Amino acid sequence: MRVTDDRYNRDRLRLETALRLIGHEARTQTIRRWTGLSDDRIRKLFRSYIRPGAGVRRHRGKSPQQVGFFLRGGSDDAHALAAMLLLFGVLPARTVAARAPDDASSPLPSLSRGRQLCEAYETYRRVVPQARIDFEHAVFLAIALNAGDEIRLQWCHSCDAANITEHSALRLPPCRACGATLRDAATMSPDR
Repeated sequence: MRVTDDRYNRDRLRLETALRLIGHEARTQTIRRWTGLSDDRIRKLFRSYIRPGAGVRRHRGKSPQQVGFFLRGGSDDAHALAAMLLLFGVLPARTVAARAPDDASSPLPSLSRGRQLCEAYETYRRVVPQARIDFEHAVFLAIALNAGDEIRLQWCHSCDAANITEHSALRLPPCRACGATLRDAATMSPDR
């Protein structure tokens, strides 16, 4: 195998992932962060491969930045999506609460994780019939859970369900799956 073959495969994966992200109506900045392609190349992909009237819109402006969207009542969608992000390896295997805040050993926006993010989101859309979380919110959820400074995953000691909780909450809410009281992250096993 030649070095050029590896470069060709990497470039092909970047383009394929970018097209999937475009199909999910991701913003240009999101596609750039997860694929490494330039803004100009992303725009050219959109013009070349997405036909007018195909139902794919280009969103403009800032990406979502409010974690309250995931904490409101009826946030079962966010919990289902978080489970998919864990299942597909978008989020690190160990919980965000168990990591140091400055742990950057595995950066979240990357080409391989971008492909996993697409798989997780597509599965979420198939599993949740009336999904209310769009792709940009899914990206924000993954980044916010990975950072762990505003929201985090909290594991239930009774049923092992992953719960999204506020990082600075004075009292942990009950588990959304079984109603048991959640434990503080300091008491959780580090292998999660």
